Amino acid sequence: MTIKFGSRVFAPRLFTTLLTAAILVLLLALGRWQLHRAAEKQQLVDEFAAGTDATRPIDAATPRVPRYQHVRLSGHYDGARQFLIDNMENADGFPGYYVVTPFALRGGGWILVNRGWVPLAAGGRGKPQIPVSTAARTIRGRADRLPRPGIRLSGAAALAPPYPIVAEYPRLADIENLLREPEWAKAAPLVLLDKDQADGYLRQWSVPGFPPMRYTAYAVQWFALALTLAIIYVVTNLRRADGREKH
Repeated sequence: MTIKFGSRVFAPRLFTTLLTAAILVLLLALGRWQLHRAAEKQQLVDEFAAGTDATRPIDAATPRVPRYQHVRLSGHYDGARQFLIDNMENADGFPGYYVVTPFALRGGGWILVNRGWVPLAAGGRGKPQIPVSTAARTIRGRADRLPRPGIRLSGAAALAPPYPIVAEYPRLADIENLLREPEWAKAAPLVLLDKDQADGYLRQWSVPGFPPMRYTAYAVQWFALALTLAIIYVVTNLRRADGREKH
């Protein structure tokens, strides 16, 4: 293909054109993917903000509620069978655990409650003390799910006592199978305990991951790279019509 522009001609080679086109498609696809992630994260942010608009009472029979819905539930904690979710950081980046405690619902059924973040034990040895009263109570929090890794690797060790069990990104099904309780709440896999509730630890609940603008910025970078590549492609394939270049 040859196109003449005044004293110059645009004469790209087939291989260069195909390679450039392939890279452009990839860069544009990456940019669109980041925009999609930004939209998904913005939706989560909006849901988190709207979660406290109303408080919904739940029991074992309550159908699934939206993520971050503010809920109220009655029952008691099972302090003998708790979990420490490993590799969790607080807002300042310090390592520690999330304390996840089974909660027996009044009238039957179970749900998991994230009671907050605790630091690693002194020297990184041993497990932190996480006592909790088993007295009957009504608690409030937000519906959520267990933390998930970006990539889940196979071959994770099976959950096993002694309690509290230290686990890295356990699955809800694994916890349910270990505890062997016959009925689990349908409303949510887990509840994030409100900051004003007793028997909790550090609670700095927010939407996990980067804010939406971070993904938008990544998208702009991919699109900028695509534009830069297109300009380089055009400039490097423009030649003088007489075959000579000015130096």
